Amino acid sequence: AKLGLAGFERTYPRQLSGGMRQRVNLARAFANDPAILLMDEPLGALDEQTKMLVQDDLLKLWEETRKTVIFITHSLDEAVVLGDRVAVMSHRPGRIKALFDVRLPRPRNALELRNNPDFIEVRRLVWESLREEVLAARGE
Repeated sequence: AKLGLAGFERTYPRQLSGGMRQRVNLARAFANDPAILLMDEPLGALDEQTKMLVQDDLLKLWEETRKTVIFITHSLDEAVVLGDRVAVMSHRPGRIKALFDVRLPRPRNALELRNNPDFIEVRRLVWESLREEVLAARGE
């Protein structure tokens, strides 16, 4: 996938924006050609606009490589946009409480998908399960 890095080959990391650094990290992770990728909150520090662009980059990389990615996120939308299956973890102890299949068409576009009725329904189902854990974490 084109990650928008052309022309920055001789640029120091400190000179890159946060979004550019994340695209470099994605390219590096996929370039190693691992059987499985574990990504723990890789987009958490990005602003919402940059996050959506990098989500599209990640979707394109996945389309090209079809690698198994275990993607950890606190973002409900991000989980449904990027995943084929979403696991909801319990508050304590941290165990898988529920699994949801995300049967949304591919290739996907992060922005367009959010208006898809099937996306909205999966998001609602995941939130119903997750809400209980959020309330438990708050002591409610």
